[in-house]
Amino acid sequence: MEVSVLNIKGEDTGRKVTLNDSVFGIEPNDHAIYLDVKQYLAAQRQGTAKSKERSEISGSTRKLGRQKGGGGARRGDINSPVLVGGARVFGPKPRDYRFKLNKKVKALARRSALSYKVQEGALVVVEDFTLDTPRTKSFIEIVNNLKISDKKVLMVMPEANKNVYLSARNLPNAKVAIASDINTYGVLNAGVMVVTENALQNIETVLTK
Repeated sequence: MEVSVLNIKGEDTGRKVTLNDSVFGIEPNDHAIYLDVKQYLAAQRQGTAKSKERSEISGSTRKLGRQKGGGGARRGDINSPVLVGGARVFGPKPRDYRFKLNKKVKALARRSALSYKVQEGALVVVEDFTLDTPRTKSFIEIVNNLKISDKKVLMVMPEANKNVYLSARNLPNAKVAIASDINTYGVLNAGVMVVTENALQNIETVLTK
């Protein structure tokens, strides 16, 4: 599939790039996407939730009432889970939510997400560019020129570019990523993907290994 290459003014350069069908033209695998997104979100969790168990509650260990004949359920000390202010039974403990996912499944998920973007017409290819200074206004101009200011934008660069990153940092609906670091969640979460020519080559190189 061929896609026109635009410049940062939103003008057609007259050149086209051919997308690799094995990366951008596959039949998307929804289950692989589900697993990869699940792993990504699980890795973001801090896992610090903690409730106190019976032995950790500060309170008297005196038995509150007689064992039998009280007319109610047996109870021990004031730290009992059945009492207000007592411990919690089977409460959360600090844990690591991360889990392993095979590299081939992750690669399939990324190819599937990219294929969805192409099918939706939400992939824009621009010629390579850089910004002389970090300036949010310059990034906004690029987005406006490409007529995508009303969407969440994922700008994919071939390598780290501090000026572009800083220019987009304050915009809530814009994110800058390196081609080798894109993930399934980031691709799907974006309304439109803007990829530079060199970044496109890097993505194809990484996902066709």
